[in-house]
Amino acid sequence: MKKRRKNDEKEIYSSHLNRLTIFLFVIGSVGAADKPILKIGYSDWPGWVAWEIGIQKGWFKEAGVDARFFWYDYVTSMNDFAGKKLDAVCMTNIDALVTGASGRHGKAVVINDYSNGSDMVVARAGIENVKALKGKTIALEVGLLEQLLLRKALEKNGMTEADVTVLNLPTDKLPLALKAKKADAIVAWQPSSGNALNSSPGSKAVFTSADVPGLIYDVLFVSDESLEAHAGEWEKIVRVWFRIADFIKDSENRGEVLKIMSERVGVSPAEYEPMLEGAFLLGSEGNKKAFKVGEGLDSIYGSTKIADQFNVDIKNYTSPQDVNTYIYPDFTM
Repeated sequence: MKKRRKNDEKEIYSSHLNRLTIFLFVIGSVGAADKPILKIGYSDWPGWVAWEIGIQKGWFKEAGVDARFFWYDYVTSMNDFAGKKLDAVCMTNIDALVTGASGRHGKAVVINDYSNGSDMVVARAGIENVKALKGKTIALEVGLLEQLLLRKALEKNGMTEADVTVLNLPTDKLPLALKAKKADAIVAWQPSSGNALNSSPGSKAVFTSADVPGLIYDVLFVSDESLEAHAGEWEKIVRVWFRIADFIKDSENRGEVLKIMSERVGVSPAEYEPMLEGAFLLGSEGNKKAFKVGEGLDSIYGSTKIADQFNVDIKNYTSPQDVNTYIYPDFTM
């Protein structure tokens, strides 16, 4: 009888253990099921390629957020966001307004960078400055931010678009257009601007976004519905971004940074280094400064007001937008 009692005790203990295991599994499963999967589109721009560092180093998992990043061509990423295939997308403040005005509103929850030279007006050999472009043909993708950069370049040199001929081409076709002499200059961002310089001997950048810092802010743009439902999760993602920015800015990590980012876009670290320099990354302090309300380009509010006027002028949409509704500084300020 004593032996039987021992066996009974073992069976009872085993039964309780199994039940406890099942209970913990069910609780864990419910928790996993309740955790939202946040789908983010990102594309080939240094401030967005930088997300790859957080992805590869497992920092999103460490933060307890299920962020799924999907690699895109830029325009396609915006279209898929508008079509509700993504919860968020990496885009410029200029294009965010167009997306919101045309159907899917959202908010910039973190500023990855401002363009600091990677957006360029690249002129063919023999053209030394913007003034020399008067009467010439300039190719760009009409309606996108590069048209605003061209306008600023012309404005600073006493001209308007009426003083040049604008040729509308897809951004990825611009380097070939310059090489084939279909245009005297092109306006593009990296990697297309760099490809144009490399493929057209004697070409040079006669104006860049470094001449107008803050004209183009690159942001993580989250849909209103996802931000409202999962604000806590998005805040975790913003915190990971600040960790990424700090990691990149630490010179001791330079080799690892260039390796990770260059592999994402399929070039060598040496080729990628100047591209990274063309975007001024903003960490926590940089975001605090840029998220302050102001009228100048040092504020995303002032920059986005300029972008809004540009979008109305070229008929990207008809009615001015309330830019304040596109900006969400709560995770930073």
